[in-house]
Amino acid sequence: MSTTRAAPAPSSPRSAPRRGRSADDRRLTWRDRLYRFDLRYLPYLMVAPFFLLFIVFGLFPLLYNGVVSLRNYRLDDPTLPYWAGFENFGKLVGDEDFWNALYNTFGIFLLSSVPQLLLALVVAALLNRRLRAQTWWRVGMLLPYVTPIVASTMVFSVFFSRDFGMANWVLGLVGLGGPDDPIDWRADKLHAWIAVATMVNWKWIGYNALLYLAAMQSIPRDVYEAAAIDGAGPWKQLWRITVPMIQPVVLFTVILSTIGGLQLFTEPMLFDPNAQAATGGPNGEWQTIAQLIYKVGWKDLNLGYAAAMSWALFLIILIVAGINYLLTNRLSGGGNR
Repeated sequence: MSTTRAAPAPSSPRSAPRRGRSADDRRLTWRDRLYRFDLRYLPYLMVAPFFLLFIVFGLFPLLYNGVVSLRNYRLDDPTLPYWAGFENFGKLVGDEDFWNALYNTFGIFLLSSVPQLLLALVVAALLNRRLRAQTWWRVGMLLPYVTPIVASTMVFSVFFSRDFGMANWVLGLVGLGGPDDPIDWRADKLHAWIAVATMVNWKWIGYNALLYLAAMQSIPRDVYEAAAIDGAGPWKQLWRITVPMIQPVVLFTVILSTIGGLQLFTEPMLFDPNAQAATGGPNGEWQTIAQLIYKVGWKDLNLGYAAAMSWALFLIILIVAGINYLLTNRLSGGGNR
């Protein structure tokens, strides 16, 4: 009886003996490894310089400033006890200069940020229409923004001069002042606030208007045509259609103007003829918190107290920015969604 031998089962690829890889296989493996490295690690290496610079020049100074705010850090008296605890923060409550600077900061902030954003919306709505020399007008709106802030502030300081300033000359043309009764823009709080706020508005209205214009470009024209058919005029279209549809950009500009307005330094600093004193006028008529921090830290040499002021300003900015965000979100219709 003859027996037939079963053919051996084909060996699986795993059970096959490993043979030497060819040069093509090795090259393919190297490419795979390079691709994986490029996909997984290269993005982190590309952004690593930013985080290193942020840690060195951003995070470390912020943390060190927090430590300094808890110290008796006076450059003119190194014999004081090292730690002060929360004494510097408690000192702010009874500091009249701090409350005066806070009052001035909020006054200038309201006179600058509110008209600034409202006028920027109106200007953006006008630029969004079909105009002759449209590109020229849009580029022209950026000229105040690209002008160096020191140069523009020095020009405005002369513009608001009491005796020879053009501001009084212009007001005299409409019967609000003149050579016989000039306005001293540095004599009281209200006029000084208006002068400083005018500098801020002149610089930032065009920048915010172009941000709004870029957002308006994404709104379909059919929406405005339908609104016009229903009888909505340009003003109603702006507040009922445009503003709700560009709400994210409006919130961005509100927060940005809040941060910049409460940190105002250069304009009030250079508006004072005696800028080195950083007093914001003879009696602190327009001295902001940023000016006061500079004065306390580098004129009075009390760095610990100045650091505590800077942290107080940081908390104030967070609170005001949060309130502005909620109010703007509700007024623009975001709370009804």
